[in-house]
Amino acid sequence: MSEQRAHEPPDDWTAAEQGMWRAFRHGGSHDLRTGRAEDDDPVAAGGSWGPERTVRADAVAQLLLDGPPPEPGRVTGLKLAGVRISGRLSLAGGTVTPYAQFDGCRFDDQLLLPECRAGSMRLVHCLIPRLEAARLQITGDLHLPQCVITGGIRLTDAQIGTDLLLNQLTVRRDRHGRAIAADGLTVGQDLDAELMDVRGEFSLRSARIGGRLNLRGCTLRNPYGRDALNAARVTVEHTVYLSTSWPSSGSTGTAPDIDAADPAADPADRAAGATDDDGGDDGGAATAPGAAPPTARAARREFRAEGGVRLDDARVGNAVIVNRAVFRLGEGQQLSLRRLQTPELRLTPARPPSGTVSLAGAVVGRLTDAPQSWPGPGRVDIGDFSYESLAPRTPFPLRDRIAWLDAATPEYSPGPYERLAAALRAGGEDAHAREVLLAKQRRRRESLPLAGRIWGRLQDVTVGYGYRPGRAAVWMVALWALGAVYFAAHR
Repeated sequence: MSEQRAHEPPDDWTAAEQGMWRAFRHGGSHDLRTGRAEDDDPVAAGGSWGPERTVRADAVAQLLLDGPPPEPGRVTGLKLAGVRISGRLSLAGGTVTPYAQFDGCRFDDQLLLPECRAGSMRLVHCLIPRLEAARLQITGDLHLPQCVITGGIRLTDAQIGTDLLLNQLTVRRDRHGRAIAADGLTVGQDLDAELMDVRGEFSLRSARIGGRLNLRGCTLRNPYGRDALNAARVTVEHTVYLSTSWPSSGSTGTAPDIDAADPAADPADRAAGATDDDGGDDGGAATAPGAAPPTARAARREFRAEGGVRLDDARVGNAVIVNRAVFRLGEGQQLSLRRLQTPELRLTPARPPSGTVSLAGAVVGRLTDAPQSWPGPGRVDIGDFSYESLAPRTPFPLRDRIAWLDAATPEYSPGPYERLAAALRAGGEDAHAREVLLAKQRRRRESLPLAGRIWGRLQDVTVGYGYRPGRAAVWMVALWALGAVYFAAHR
C-alpha cells in the first residue's frame, strides 16, 4: 500500500499539477489548451491563464530530476501544452533523463539550464523571459522554434549532440546588449535558425557546427552595439547560409510585436517583409524544417542585418552563400570576412552593402559575385584576398572587374592584379589575364617619379609593357617603311 502511495502525486499539489504527474508516468501529453487560438497564445493571452492552467516550476523540476517510475509498459516523459509555469524553473547542474517537451507554454520567470545534462529538449511557441544554458550538455536535439525570449539566451560552451533548431525564434537583448550569447557552442549536426528575429548581438565566436549554419530569412538588428552577428573563428563543416527564405504557406514569418516599449525600436523595422529579387537560385540546398518551397515571389524573406556581420577567421567546409541579403551598416560597421577559408564564396547581396566589405587575407576556391555585389571606392578591402576561379552570377565585364580592383586598392599593390590574372588564366581567359597585368603596370606607373612615368609611358605605347607584342611588329613595319622611304628619297 505504501509503494502504491509513493506513485501518487503529493497531496499539496494542485489539480493541474496532479494531472501533470499522471501524464508524466503514462508518458502522455498534459494538454490544457482550450482549442481557441486567441486564448491559447502564450504571448498575447498567457498572462491571464488562471490556476487551472498553472503549475509550479518546482513541481516541474521534481518530475524532471527525480520523478516517479513509469506505469507498467510505459516510458516517462514530461509533455506540457498550454501550461503556465510559475516561478523560476531551475535544472542547473542536474541530469534530466525523461524526454521534455513544452508546446505553447508560458514561463513566468527564467529557465535555468547551466551545466544541465539531458537527452533532448523541445520548446515550441513558448514565452520565456530568459534562457540561461551555459555549458548545457544535450546528447540529442535542442528545439526552440517559434519561441519568444524577451531577455536573451546564453548558450556559452554548450554542447548539442545533434541539431539546434531556432526557426522563427524571436529573441531580445539582455542587459549587456546580447540577444544570443553562444560563444564556444558545439553542435554535432545542423544549426537551423531560419526566419529568426533578433534584436541585440548574436554572438557565435569560436563555435563549432558539424553540419550547416542556416540563417536564411533572418532579421538581425543591433541598435545597441557594433555587430549584429559576430561569428569570428566559427567552424562550420558544411555550408553557411545568409540568404533568402520562403515561409511556409499560411505563415507570414512575422515576429510578435514585443518591442512596443523599446525606445530603440525603429518603425521601419515593421516593414521588414520587403524583398529583392536579383535572380538565380539559393544554392540548391534543402530548406530547413518549418519552411516550404517558394509559391510566390511575395513570400520571399531575405536575410537582413542591421549592424556589422563578422566571419573573421571562419573555417567553412563547403561554401558561404550570401544571396539576396541586405546589409544596413552604419559608421564603423563592416561585412567582415577577414581570413575566411572556404571552397566557395557566393557574394551576391540584393544591393551593395551600405558599409565596408573586407575580405583581407581570405582564401577562397571559387568566387561567385556580380558588379552590384560591391560597395563604392574606399569601402572594399581585398588585401591578400586569394581565389582560384571566378564564376560571376551576372555578366561582369573585364573593365568593370579592373575598376573593382582599382577601387579596392587606394594604394598600388601588385597582388590583387596578379591573383585576378591567375584566376582568369585558370579559366582559359589568357587574353583577359594579359589585360589585367597591363592594367597592373599602368597602375604601378602612377606611383613612380617623373622619369619612371615617362619611361613607362614609352613602354606602354610601344609594346604595351610586353603584353601586346603585336605592337612591336607594327613598329618594326613602320620603321622599315620609314627607312625605305628615306633611302629612296636620298638615293
